Amino acid sequence: MARIVVVGGGIAGTAAALALHKAGHEPTVHEAHPGTDEDIGAFMTLASNGMRALAGFDAARAVAGVGFDVTRMNALDAAGTELASMPLGEHDRPLARYRCLRRAELAAVLRAEARRRGIGLRHAARLTGVTETDGDVTARFADGTHATGDLLVGADGLRSAVRAWLDPHGPGPAYAGQRVFYGYSDTAPRPAAEPGLITMVRGSAAAFGYLVPPAGRTHWFARVPGPPLDAEERARTAPAQWRARLEALLRPDRTPCADIVAGTGDDLMVTDALHLPPGGRWRGRRAVLIGDAAHAASPATGQGASMALEDALVLAKALRDTPSLEAALARYEHHRRPRAEQNTAASARLTAARPSEDTRRGADTRRAADGGADEALLRLLDWDTPL
Repeated sequence: MARIVVVGGGIAGTAAALALHKAGHEPTVHEAHPGTDEDIGAFMTLASNGMRALAGFDAARAVAGVGFDVTRMNALDAAGTELASMPLGEHDRPLARYRCLRRAELAAVLRAEARRRGIGLRHAARLTGVTETDGDVTARFADGTHATGDLLVGADGLRSAVRAWLDPHGPGPAYAGQRVFYGYSDTAPRPAAEPGLITMVRGSAAAFGYLVPPAGRTHWFARVPGPPLDAEERARTAPAQWRARLEALLRPDRTPCADIVAGTGDDLMVTDALHLPPGGRWRGRRAVLIGDAAHAASPATGQGASMALEDALVLAKALRDTPSLEAALARYEHHRRPRAEQNTAASARLTAARPSEDTRRGADTRRAADGGADEALLRLLDWDTPL
């Protein structure tokens, strides 16, 4: 049994702790934030591969208890013409269906599972330094405490302090070329969307997506090309002003998008789409990166959280099935880097595409990223199949 220090108590870090605990190790999770999540209002969609990974460490059923199923996708152009319609992922398997939920809900479910299983989780533990030796690794925190273990897992996101220590000259976060809006609207599309449907729209000025849950408000997001936000713009622009700007961009199209945005109140959010250029270092002697700390992609493929959950499962299996730590970390990277970087590249292509380009390109990329029919991926995500 190895002592494992997990830095980052978000989705990736807590999932890693659950998977490592199932593999027989002793993880402890150290989260910088005092107890609340960033982007607490944001929603996300877990793909079938992410749900498969959750099932591997016995968390899929708990996650399926929040949010709602997403089983189909259709694609529209700026004129409202349907370009494509298809089932999503493993829609015939209840615990492997796409799932829409708020990011904070997923994090809360995973933390509740960690506490239920007796995994230590500490908040307000901001990493300030790491010491790695042949025998152990020690993480030091701003409150003067430290944690020592056999392995350190850096799951601390796009601006990872673990990555900055492990790879000080490697690539850092970069702007991906789009602003991302998301919100919740009292206006439902006409005609009414069928249950479990996500509609993707390649409009003339923005890529837009919306879902209508069985109960509640319409969930929507928009990706708009343009310069990054600056601090002054963030500070001076109220939600009503963002809503008016976005509605004006969408109004020329013959789609429901402008009306959906117009029906949104103050719970409208905007952020920059960021990514991590590939090629950075993922591991040291006793340290390894997972999730956005290793391979953050722009949000176009919608695979960020699912990729992090895959990382958690594969890392745990690599440590379970490989006799030495060095070989286990090498095996983890061997299995994860090509797939993660493929997703990063696919997301970058979608982000760079003009909003009015054929939506079927986006549908094809999403289908490829899901990996539902890939037998090699299914074996990789099966807990009982050795790596």
